[in-house]
Formats: sequence, C-alpha cells, structure tokens
Amino acid sequence: MRRSSLLKVASAAAAVTLLAGACGGGGGSAAPTDTGGGGGGGGGGDQTLKIGYVLPETGSLAVLGPPQIQAVKFAISKINDAGGVLGNKVPDPVGGDEADDQAVAAQSADRVLAAGVNVIIGAAASGMSLAIIDKITGAGVAQCSGSNTAPTFTDYNDNGLYFRTAPSDALQGPVLADVIVGDGHSNVAIVARADDYGKGLADATAKALEAAGATVALNETYDTKATNFDATVQKITSVKPDAAVVIAFEEGKQIIKGLIEKGYGPNKIGVYGADGMRIEGLGALVDPSNPGVIAGMKGTAPASADNPTFTKELQAFAPDLKEMQFAPQVYDCVNIMALAAEQAKSVDANDFKDKVDALTRSDNGEKCTDFASCKALIDEGKDIYYEGASGALNFTDAGEPSTATIEIYEYNKKGDFESIGTREAKVATS
Repeated sequence: MRRSSLLKVASAAAAVTLLAGACGGGGGSAAPTDTGGGGGGGGGGDQTLKIGYVLPETGSLAVLGPPQIQAVKFAISKINDAGGVLGNKVPDPVGGDEADDQAVAAQSADRVLAAGVNVIIGAAASGMSLAIIDKITGAGVAQCSGSNTAPTFTDYNDNGLYFRTAPSDALQGPVLADVIVGDGHSNVAIVARADDYGKGLADATAKALEAAGATVALNETYDTKATNFDATVQKITSVKPDAAVVIAFEEGKQIIKGLIEKGYGPNKIGVYGADGMRIEGLGALVDPSNPGVIAGMKGTAPASADNPTFTKELQAFAPDLKEMQFAPQVYDCVNIMALAAEQAKSVDANDFKDKVDALTRSDNGEKCTDFASCKALIDEGKDIYYEGASGALNFTDAGEPSTATIEIYEYNKKGDFESIGTREAKVATS
C-alpha cells in the first residue's frame, strides 16, 4: 500500500474563475501499429510498451467511452510521432468494454491482460475499477484511470500500481456543497448510486454541507440496477427540501423527471448533479418535447485546464466526437505511464511505478507539456515536471492529484449545458 495523503479539503476560500467549457466533436483514427512482440506485466525481454483499456462502450456511461478511447489512441499516435517509448513504437491499444457490469468488466480485463499489456487505462466508473483492480495490479500491470473519483482508491492496497488523473471526490464534494449553500439553500436531500462513487461523493458533500451549517435531511442510496425510481423520488419529496442532489449516471434522468412531476423541479427548488450527470443532452433525455424543463439545474465535475490546442487537435484526430469529458485526463494517463517507462528505461510496471508520482510534481524538475518535449529532457538526463492536457496534477504519494479544478455547470432555458465557472480545491498540508 502506498503511504496515503491526509485528505483534508481546503474548501471555503475557493477562488472562482470563469472558464469556457471544453466540449466538442469526436470519432477517430487508430494509432500506428508496431507488430513487434510485447512485454506482459513483467515486460519480458522486449522493451515495447503495450497499452490496453477497459472503458465503457455500452451501459449507462457509454457517453464517456468515445472521448476516453479516442484520447488513448491520440496519445499513442503523438508518442509514436516522437519516436515511441524506448525507441519502439507503441502498438494499437487492446480494448475491452466495462459495460457498467462487474462481470463484463472482469472478463474484459482478463482478455486485455492476456494480450501481455504493461498498462491498462480505465475503468471509467469507480465501481468497475474496483471490480478489476486486484486482477490488474496483481498481475504486475499498471492501471491509470482518468475518471475514477471514489475516495476508496486513496488508501487501496494496489502494490503501488494504481494511479488516477481525476481528483478524489473528497475534493469535489466540498465544492458542490459550497455551490449549494452559496445559492441560499439550507435543507438538502441527497440521493446517490449505491456504489463507491455514489456513496463517496454523497458523504463528502453531506459532511461539507453540515460543516457549512446546512441540514442534510436525507442522504440515501438507490440500487444502480433499478428500473423504477418512484420510491427514491418519494423519499426526496417527503423531507420537503429546498435543494436536492442527485448523484447518478444517465439513470438520473428518471429521478429528475420524477421530481419535476411532483413539483420539485429546478424551477421550484435547487436541483444539483455531479460529473456523472454532466451530459450535453440531458434536457432532451428528461423531456424530449421540452428540454428546457431542467433549466436552472446545476452541478460540479472535475475540470481540465482551458486547453484549446488539445481540444482542436483531438477533434481533428477524432472528428465525430460529441463529448470531451475526461479526454484530457485519459490523455495524461497515457503520457505519464509512457514517460515513467522512459525514465526507468523499462516497460515493466514494477520498474517504472516509482517514477510516476514525482514526474507530475511542479517542484520535481523542468516543466514540459507533451511527450516529445518531456522525452527530450529525459534524454538529457534531467528530471521533469509534466503538466499536461488536463493541467497541473501534483500527485500525492497515493498516485492521485493533490489539486483539482472543479467545474461548475448549469443548464440554460433551452436545456443546454453551460460551463459557468471553476473553483480550486486542494489536499491540505498539515
């Protein structure tokens, strides 16, 4: 187990800066292929870095699959343009579907591991990563997720092989609470998915709400496989809240619709979501005939640095993309793993795992912002500080960001998604 950081969130004094949302188009071409053999978890004698992924191609998070998968392929293409890792081109990634189903995710992980990969990117959902993390790290393979946010991973016994570029919900929850209280609400109902993501973010938000003087009238979870949410809606309305928080994936549309039908929509009370409900077409999913019915609903999500160059390049690489969420974080996962291998002069994850945290830290070495420039510095024998597409990461010893930019979003009168600002959060040093 890594020596974990103490996650105390500095929330109240969060500075607000306006930031344009980074959402765009995608589809995509594949990375160049090297047909050379690959090193599995132990790398063998071959110094070809093999990368796989387990990401959502179907299921309730399928909307997050294309940007993350294309980000993996785009990162590999850029790495290969710079000469590859340790002089060898990185082959096309070996992929598997997490499908919002633990059994499917486990089967996908088995198939990807059987291909002899050194790194697996994913899963997207915290619950799916928890279903496969022991398989991956137990095989001596590195795992990096660009969207896992459950606090569970901070102290997880991962043999030092699990990393994430998305911040823990221990950072997001207080920002969400700040937004709710700042909007004047004091009696809040929270419902969340009954998984590590939902429970972790719900509890972090509830704790921060209570610390700010608000009453948490309800904090309950619901079955992620449920098809009817009438009972969940009834629980919310029964406590007569002035704000409701729905921590959900796409199934949350049914809860929002139920609240609106009961007179507890965003035109009556504060309605809030989080990253799992940061969906471009959410209004049309709730009510196809009147998307504006969700106007005024707000939420929070891990944000990326305002990086129009990355967005433009990814859209050129994958012109059919319609969502960009977590693409920068996944792109950074791939680059960080590749740079750690370069520094260790080995594609064996057990050799390069100890290089990962330091290369993300601003006090570690010379700043660089892409694989090519970072590799050039490594070739000169220099230590590096990688600040990538998603911005500064500054990993803790637990292999996760110590700082986070949290986006605040809102749905307008047409039911369209708008990014309205950001707030900074960080792991407090004691």
